[in-house]
Amino acid sequence: MFLGEIFGMDGVIVVVVVGVLLFGGAAIPKLAKNLGSAKSEFEKGLRESKRPDTSADTPETLAETRAPDTDK
Repeated sequence: MFLGEIFGMDGVIVVVVVGVLLFGGAAIPKLAKNLGSAKSEFEKGLRESKRPDTSADTPETLAETRAPDTDK
């Protein structure tokens, strides 16, 4: 347990007790669920950013990247 290595077991117990006092016992599971969903959304965004973007090769974007016609 990483927090146990930093603060010791007494510090972890104090943090848990203060968290329960501040948020209440019923709010702790909701908070944990929200943190879990935020983590999964973050990981989903990372996976999507690593995928190659093939939408840039559409005809509209290819037409925009060509040099303009200068038939004067």
